[in-house]
Amino acid sequence: MLKFPDDTQVGVMGLDEIMADLYAEGRKATDETAGEIMDRLEAAKNFIPSSDRARREYAYVLLKEYRSYVKERSGGGR
Repeated sequence: MLKFPDDTQVGVMGLDEIMADLYAEGRKATDETAGEIMDRLEAAKNFIPSSDRARREYAYVLLKEYRSYVKERSGGGR
């Protein structure tokens, strides 16, 4: 479940698997990685709005989630 700054929550299918794959590939938490997550989510049939503003918001939230994911797995979440 993704939580946006306005407290909107959106369920996404396959996000954990995508983040695990990217982490295993050694991907850093960058804007490029956020774009890759969105591409993979869309390929998995998740709806991501097409407007530039909505895509920027998604990228921001996904990058935040991925940073947390990486931090937890690299021992920084203790």
